[in-house]
Amino acid sequence: MAEQHDGKPAGDRRSGRFRQYYYGFPAGTTIPLVFVLLVAGSLFLILGPSNSVLTLPTLRVVFNNPIHISAAATPPPPAPLPAESNASEEDIEDIGLPPPRQLSDPPYSLGHAIPDYDARRSAWLAAHPEFPARVHPAGRPRVLLVTGSAPYRCPDPDGDHLLLRAFKNKADYCRVHGLEVFYNTAFLDHEMSGFWAKLPLLRSLMMAHPEVEFIWWMDSDAVFTDMAFELPWERYAAHNLVVHGWEAKMYEEKSWVGINTGSFLIRNCQWSVDLLHAIAPMGARGPVRDMHGELFAKELSGRPPFEADDQSALIYLLVTQREKWGSKVFFENSYELNGFWELIVDRYEEMRREGRWPLVTHFVGCKPCRRYADSYPADRCRLGMERAFNFADDQILKLYGFGHESLNGTAVQRVGNDTGGPLGAEDEELGRLLHPTFRAVAKTA
Repeated sequence: MAEQHDGKPAGDRRSGRFRQYYYGFPAGTTIPLVFVLLVAGSLFLILGPSNSVLTLPTLRVVFNNPIHISAAATPPPPAPLPAESNASEEDIEDIGLPPPRQLSDPPYSLGHAIPDYDARRSAWLAAHPEFPARVHPAGRPRVLLVTGSAPYRCPDPDGDHLLLRAFKNKADYCRVHGLEVFYNTAFLDHEMSGFWAKLPLLRSLMMAHPEVEFIWWMDSDAVFTDMAFELPWERYAAHNLVVHGWEAKMYEEKSWVGINTGSFLIRNCQWSVDLLHAIAPMGARGPVRDMHGELFAKELSGRPPFEADDQSALIYLLVTQREKWGSKVFFENSYELNGFWELIVDRYEEMRREGRWPLVTHFVGCKPCRRYADSYPADRCRLGMERAFNFADDQILKLYGFGHESLNGTAVQRVGNDTGGPLGAEDEELGRLLHPTFRAVAKTA
């Protein structure tokens, strides 16, 4: 008799147990089991040994019309700079600039004429008394010293170091005398390159700084060598342009070196704006500049036939239009506003013993930024600049008790005793240099 339990045959109960445990797990765990197996398989394929025979299936897609993607066009290489041995500074400056102005084009202009500049500047000064055109001490004119260098680095690494030292020299002088300083490294107008870059810069600074009474331009290769010398500002009260030179040498001899524009003062006024506008058309880059260079070589004595420069243009303008401009020009030769370096650099020690030396040593014919010089051996120029920098720097270092062992090198040594009272307490000259505003006031009884 068949065995029964709970009303069902025993065979049915066994068949039910078989179906329930067919895979060795309860029926309700089938889906989680499949998920676990898939995860384990994936981890094996990812983390398993690289030489496993198990590999993932690969898919290969074939297009009826293959798509061809062309490679991006390679941009042309930049145009190389002219070879240094054959390239002038003007060649480098002209790279990437528009074509130069032709003789048939309208004349170049710095900008719109400003016929009422003096009135507009006076109105601005009256409206801004916090920016007076005359400053302490003794009500001297507010002065902005302007210098600069080309926007590109020097081909010779030593040149950048010389330019840095030249600017440090100017910054020292300005700090001692309470002058403001502006260093430019941009060509503001592509037609006014080279010598002529100063013209649009000076005009722009006049417009932007009506509070400035005089702008003092100095070439990058001009060095202050008398750090204590204060210009006789009252001497120039009736003049708008102060240049180093000789009136007879310029007007009578028409010498192209009758004046030098490496260091000069120009007043911020209508007359000066008009002067810049009158000179600028002669310096437009290209054929215009070349044509005026030939003109200056014919009209000015001793001038070689190279392209027009701003100094020759100023001399030519003053000689040919003396009635218009001459009365406002001051020819300064009582001190070295622009001393020629060849006559100076070997005599610094002698000058120091005599107690008199030039205000400015100008390295005309030397190019601190280049590996070559125009007229002098580069080594000679480099040594002369080293001596000029050190001679000037000694006057600053002396304030702190130090000085160079030799003008030919950079080593310094202690030359003063700073263990007592403050430096300059008993030395009026040192005290004035350390505290120019405080010491400039005349003592009263």
